[in-house]
This record gives sequence, structure tokens and C-alpha cells, in this order.
Amino acid sequence: MADFKKIEPKGERKANRRGAARLAAVQALYQMDVGGTGINEVLAEFESFWIGSEVEGEQYLPAEGAFFRDVVSGVLRDQKQLDPLIDDVLSRGWPLARVEAILRAVMRAGAYELQHRKDIPGRVIVSEYVDVAHAFVERDETGMVNAVLDQIGRQYRSDEFTR
Repeated sequence: MADFKKIEPKGERKANRRGAARLAAVQALYQMDVGGTGINEVLAEFESFWIGSEVEGEQYLPAEGAFFRDVVSGVLRDQKQLDPLIDDVLSRGWPLARVEAILRAVMRAGAYELQHRKDIPGRVIVSEYVDVAHAFVERDETGMVNAVLDQIGRQYRSDEFTR
């Protein structure tokens, strides 16, 4: 197994299989970002070692594998389009490159879903990724995730967000 900083969520929380897939996808994207791990390696590692397993005394929840793979591979495929989109929403002088790696992963995954997963209500996507961010960062930073994803949701799903 690769020697990377392990991200552990703060406290325990219940999550459904899709929520667990989102959490695992953010962790995988983080590992790819900071460690340079390739997509095939990270997918194999998470699917065989982390998802639904007990690791170092921590129980990782079962996750919807196809959804996990879709988010990770979709973010990787569309990252050159997602990053400028997120940059445009962030305040001036605070580009995505200056945001913590874990928050970059959360915002990229959320933006990907808002653009491509029309089968999931936009407000659900925003709420789920704010919950994922809560597992790793303080409240102020989750507010930034909420604001960024809300603005992206309004751009791509204005009908849903103006109701």
C-alpha cells in the first residue's frame, strides 16, 4: 500500500452507500492530488482495501462502487474544465490552488456531480458534499464549500435552485 497521509473523518456518522462512496471518492481524489497516485492504482486500493473494510481499527462503510468510480474518474477526466469553473466562483485573490487539497477534492467532486449527475437533485449534492467537508474541516471552511457549490448549482441547474 502507498505511504500517504491518511485522512480520518472527525467523529462517527451514519451514511448510506452513496454517501460512503462520496466520502471515499474525496479521499481518493485527495490521495491522487497530494501523492500523485494514478487513477488505476487509487481505484484498486480503495475498492480492495478501504471501502467496507476495517483498517487500523476504523470501520469504513460499504459504498456504491460504480458511483465511487464515476465520481473519481469523472473528476479526473473533467478537471481542466472543473478547476476554472470553481476558480471563477471563489473570491478574487483566492484561487483554487491556494485552497487545502481536501477542500479542492470536495469542490471538484461536488461540481462534477452538479454538472453530470442530473439524476440526483442539486440541493442534495450540495448538502452531501458539505457533510463530507464537515468530516475533515471546520465550520468556516464548510461554509465556503456550500457557497461555491451553491453558485455552481445555480449556473448549471438554475431551475432547481430558484424554486
